[in-house]
Amino acid sequence: MSSLDILGIIAGICTTLAFLPQAVKTWQSRSAGDLSLGTFMLLVVGLILWLIYGFIIFNWPIILTNGFTLMIAGSILYFKFRYPG
Repeated sequence: MSSLDILGIIAGICTTLAFLPQAVKTWQSRSAGDLSLGTFMLLVVGLILWLIYGFIIFNWPIILTNGFTLMIAGSILYFKFRYPG
């Protein structure tokens, strides 16, 4: 694994973990009224595109980190529809 891959993995871990507190808070409070639907819809679309890009260039740091971030952001988007107020 190259130092560039390690840098990519560390960056991906940081951006992935950044969404975890929001997902936990939304799940615990059962409220997503203050979250922007547009933001999380665009984020999920962007993450899907990053995932496709990662598979095209076969880059594991991009695939893994964006895959995990997609799961977290997708759960927040689900909560937004499930607990709108």
